[in-house]
Amino acid sequence: MVEHDLVITGGRVVDPAQGIDRRLDVAIKAGRIAALGENLRAKRRLDADGKIVCPGLIDLHVHVYEWVTNFGLNADDTGVNAGATTIVDQGSTGAWTYGGFKAYVIERARTDVRAFVSINLMGALKGGTEAERLHNPQMVDVDELAALAQADPVHIRGFKCHGESGTLSNWGLAVFEQAVEAGRRTGLPLYVHTGELFPVDEARRPEKRSVLPTILPLLKPGDVLAHVYSSMPDGIAGEGERVPAWVHEAKARGVRFDIGYGINFSYRIARRMIAEGIYPDTISSDLHGDFYSFHDERKLDYSLCGAMTRLLALGMPLERVVEAATATPAAILGDGEIGALKPGMKANLTVLEELPGDWLLRDGSGEALRAASRLMPAQVVMAGEPIIPSNRLLRDVCEPARG
Repeated sequence: MVEHDLVITGGRVVDPAQGIDRRLDVAIKAGRIAALGENLRAKRRLDADGKIVCPGLIDLHVHVYEWVTNFGLNADDTGVNAGATTIVDQGSTGAWTYGGFKAYVIERARTDVRAFVSINLMGALKGGTEAERLHNPQMVDVDELAALAQADPVHIRGFKCHGESGTLSNWGLAVFEQAVEAGRRTGLPLYVHTGELFPVDEARRPEKRSVLPTILPLLKPGDVLAHVYSSMPDGIAGEGERVPAWVHEAKARGVRFDIGYGINFSYRIARRMIAEGIYPDTISSDLHGDFYSFHDERKLDYSLCGAMTRLLALGMPLERVVEAATATPAAILGDGEIGALKPGMKANLTVLEELPGDWLLRDGSGEALRAASRLMPAQVVMAGEPIIPSNRLLRDVCEPARG
């Protein structure tokens, strides 16, 4: 009988990519998934009795160009120490700054770090406040983006751009069309921020419900719209009582919707969207520090596990929640070695505890939601090696409800 390096025993294995949701052992050998089964022999065992064992969580939206962007966080604090084995930085780095990002973030982190490179050559430096300098059409070079993506296809998996009132009022579609061209030329997906962010030229402010219909025809299947449950008037849902028809049409033709939890997530919008059958395709955190100070995360009060907990409390089934943080983001990244627990794939796993209890979780506007349980990472496994997460930034699910 084969003796494996490590067997995770007794857990409820939830692997939506394979349609698995039952008690199983997971065996690992040489940093790869070796087998799923029962009574598997191993040199080491990790007891997961009463816990959920799933593919390593993938956080599709973080900001981790620490010390270069003012709002960048530590990669491992947002990754393995928050329960995620893979994280994707969204637009902190551009073609001119990617070398430093690879050397000082990707290559030094225990977490698997990928990047959607900003359409702007410099990336982000100070939140959205330098938009006029950094995000204008003269700061985009599609040739450089295509060359960079070709030079590092493992880590560069898409491009970050913006479809919001500030962008359209200042430059019309000029910047966005360059992003579309970069995606078309490389075959990589776009990740599109929605909801007003950049300073708006008030003389040319677009009608708020015209913003998304203006950019959606340019998107291809597989591109991603961020902040699906944003409260911003020019966001995906807007302020009306009904979800616009073009939202359903976009989903039907393969445009994906991401939570991108961040500071504008709204329970009011989430309930309206869910009532019309619109759940997110992916759940991500949009973890970042304060836009208006330097290297300051004291105001951060949300997390990936917190976003997953909120979706559970809003009625999204556990299997779909796990799928939205594992299999679907892995497909967006085009990586067939993560996102599932199939033999031969990388042994990146997350062991979650679903802790019962009355927990109070607030959205970006301060509205409270009571959850009957919360998801917390108990262990992560990276390439077969167990890590106990510090949970340092999981403030929303580490503190009990008060009041």
